[in-house]
Amino acid sequence: MKLQVRVWLVAGLMLLAAAMAVVARPSIKMAETGPKVDLESVFPKQFGDWRIDDRMPVILPAPDVQEQLDKIYSQVLARTYINGRGERIMLSVAYGGDQSDGMQVHRPEICYPAQGFQVLSQQPDQLQLGSRMLPVQKLNTRLGSRHEPLIYWIVVGDQIVASNTQQKLAQLGYGLRGRVPDGMLVRVSSIDVDSQKAYAAQTAFLRDISTSIAPEFQSRVFGAAPL
Repeated sequence: MKLQVRVWLVAGLMLLAAAMAVVARPSIKMAETGPKVDLESVFPKQFGDWRIDDRMPVILPAPDVQEQLDKIYSQVLARTYINGRGERIMLSVAYGGDQSDGMQVHRPEICYPAQGFQVLSQQPDQLQLGSRMLPVQKLNTRLGSRHEPLIYWIVVGDQIVASNTQQKLAQLGYGLRGRVPDGMLVRVSSIDVDSQKAYAAQTAFLRDISTSIAPEFQSRVFGAAPL
């Protein structure tokens, strides 16, 4: 009897989910509501002690990787900044207006190996940026003699998603409210054999730039601040 109850319960939940999927089919794109995201404008070219270093060329992905990125993202921003001490930080931001299932941002632990990098280590961490405690991922990568530690996070709508599961749940949550969320991947990296030194410089950079982004874009870049 208990088995039959479980079978009927599962069947009922499946029917309910199917019905909700039809009734709550996402129709409102968050990218089309609120301030329009233009990465060139959202991220300042100069702030604090940092400015764009035009002498450093941006390393582009391989053509096949770039082709896949173009299918997912509507905007990509890549810059190298330098401060008065000569520290360089590479900023890479990818924005997609449609983060429905099948159109989700790709994580660096997947993209970097696709370009030939070896991921030496990966660890979750949290950065204090003003009133926000930002969940991030830290990766230490290497390509030959090039050591590139990096920090990244992903925002779906206005939610930070620290894992693929959270990413799926965020998509589902917005979908049940009839919304198609946008998404943003923000990554900072630097060339340094000393990963801890690199993470310290990257954290200082993020704290500076976080105070320079306009208030109306704070939640799109860093996620909604906790109440």
